[in-house]
Amino acid sequence: MVLTADIHLPEESELTVEEINLSTATLRAGSFHLGKYCEQANNEFMLCRFEENDPRKCINEGKAVTACSLEFFRKVKKACLAEFNQYTNCIDKIKPLYTFSIIINIVFSCRKTQGVFDKCMLENLNLERPPFGYFCEARVHETKRPKPPVEEKAVYPDATPGLPENAEKHPARFGSRFYWMTE
Repeated sequence: MVLTADIHLPEESELTVEEINLSTATLRAGSFHLGKYCEQANNEFMLCRFEENDPRKCINEGKAVTACSLEFFRKVKKACLAEFNQYTNCIDKIKPLYTFSIIINIVFSCRKTQGVFDKCMLENLNLERPPFGYFCEARVHETKRPKPPVEEKAVYPDATPGLPENAEKHPARFGSRFYWMTE
């Protein structure tokens, strides 16, 4: 992308939002419920990024995702703080390196605290933990945003015209155009 003087770059005030300052263990503990709670905002943002192919046009959708995440964690703090902290501490104490083998250990080691947290989320926030593979399922996302116009591919004329039919054609210098066939 070439930048010219007529391209609008957003100012810092347009980009500044409240950040989500949480640890990896905290984000992992709430990830399934957060994904379900903010599914609409996340899908809208990802659709915008895919269709527009320009992150400047999706700033408002990104702000909506951040606001939804903040709202989710505030609700969890009010409704299920003790259960959430217990589950987060379990994930954090397994091992700070979140490699594949460690994730398997988290699944087996923190199942009881996860169950307590899931039950609290269902009872207090009416938010059920999505089943395994839920986020891999194909879904159609309905949006109110108009579809951007499709850009037509640029068509360039051939740089060199073809040889005329009556042009003299010499035999290949080395017997073949394929260098590995020459001797």
